[in-house]
Amino acid sequence: MSRPPNIVWIVTTQWRAQAGGFVGDPNARTPYLDTLAGEGSAFTQAVTPHPFGPWARAALLTGVPSPENGVGDYFDPLPTDAHTIAHALRERGYATAFFGKWHLAERDRSAPLVGEAHARTVVSLEKRGGFEFWEGFESGFQLNDPWLHGTRLPTPVQFPGYQSDVVGARAAAWMRDQPSPWFCMISLEAPHPPYGAPSAAIVPRNPSEIKLAPNVPRGGPIESRARRELAGYYAHIEATDQALGRAVLRDPAFRDAALVVTSVHGDMHGAHGLFRKGWPHEESVRVPLVIRLPAALRNGRGVERNDALVSLLDLSRWTLEWADGKAETASSVPAADGQLISMPSVVALPDQCDRVWRGIRTAARKLVLNVDGSPWLFFDLERDPGEIVNLVGEARWSAEIAVWQQRILRGSR
Repeated sequence: MSRPPNIVWIVTTQWRAQAGGFVGDPNARTPYLDTLAGEGSAFTQAVTPHPFGPWARAALLTGVPSPENGVGDYFDPLPTDAHTIAHALRERGYATAFFGKWHLAERDRSAPLVGEAHARTVVSLEKRGGFEFWEGFESGFQLNDPWLHGTRLPTPVQFPGYQSDVVGARAAAWMRDQPSPWFCMISLEAPHPPYGAPSAAIVPRNPSEIKLAPNVPRGGPIESRARRELAGYYAHIEATDQALGRAVLRDPAFRDAALVVTSVHGDMHGAHGLFRKGWPHEESVRVPLVIRLPAALRNGRGVERNDALVSLLDLSRWTLEWADGKAETASSVPAADGQLISMPSVVALPDQCDRVWRGIRTAARKLVLNVDGSPWLFFDLERDPGEIVNLVGEARWSAEIAVWQQRILRGSR
């Protein structure tokens, strides 16, 4: 390569792997992301290491799973001495910038999670993960009219508009004005609830039109809630796809950048009668991962093995390889026979998972252990992709369960 590539990470929240036109979801309208997937690669087996925001974000930034990276509790901040992707790229001569939701600073535990208190929480310079330029907000789930502060904004300022539009446009302006090479992370809350919040110009469909997965119970309050929430969810997905299309995905200025779109976790939306995240099921742990590399890193071809079993923990390593110009490594993904997943602690909020667990997901199986190491869930994903039948306790699977159980307890990927 003649020069290191510019690199963009676009990270959303609660966007599950199943929710995209490019993977065949009839509810999803994602034309810009569909185009990106056609030009690059959509990984169909990507997982988050932790299906909850702070743990997943800390792992994504550091390449180290939680709690080893210092984030063990929902309210734990990212340690100030954590070595992140921003530090590593600055060491390689990159300018680095972060825009949007941080969710890794100290927060007022007594303040409502939804609202201006957390949206206006100031993240101090030493707690911004090593990014040279930083403009965002701690959390607060203000999908409209977000509050931003940072390098150019010493105190929070409210900006009118849909959050994905506002953050995307401001990030795009920074990237256009920045000499190469640069790395920019765009972090968005959508499609996180409140699902009833306005979704720019996108009007939610009638809940009765939403097509539900077979593992969502029918004929009761779970189905009703799932349809209602999914109507808003898909409206925010469409609005965010449109916002990213306008700001980044269709802009020729970023055509030669290594471009990544993913999410920190998914949402159950009524599958198995459950809602939100933290659960070890597919709707919670599998995430979209679309990557388009510049031609110089593709060696004339796209990323191979779109069905490779990968984790968000891999993204920091890949990014550094792209920065180092390792075309062969960047254009093919080594196969993994299993990816570790876990919930390090319980979040005492409605609908969230009620226990600490750790597990492994392979292309064909998923085993999840309780905190004491005993099996909780085991699924044959080849024959049961909807995870309907829990095979724990069935004698014919006991030997295989024991093998994966030891792999989890050893903690090896």
